[in-house]
Amino acid sequence: MDIQLKKGILDVCVLYALSKGESYGYKIISDLEGIIEISESTLYPILRRLEVGGYVVTKAAEYNGRLRRYYKITGLGYEKFDAGKADLLEINAIYKKIYGGRL
Repeated sequence: MDIQLKKGILDVCVLYALSKGESYGYKIISDLEGIIEISESTLYPILRRLEVGGYVVTKAAEYNGRLRRYYKITGLGYEKFDAGKADLLEINAIYKKIYGGRL
């Protein structure tokens, strides 16, 4: 799969998980289980990129004696999530036209 396309899909998936509420890395991975497979080594660069872009904000809080970083989607993040949905619907329409809905 084209790396830029995959990056966009992964961004939308992470924003989807965060649209359900504030979360942390391991929980985001768990929440995406059955949707897309994503590892920690893939997730954290995505979260950093989303944070730099202003799509998520972070806060650190202590949990069981350790600091845990929590991520929360922003208004701009919801806009990106909605735009990603439109992109995925367009990709799906193209797929159906080319392959008639068959794999």
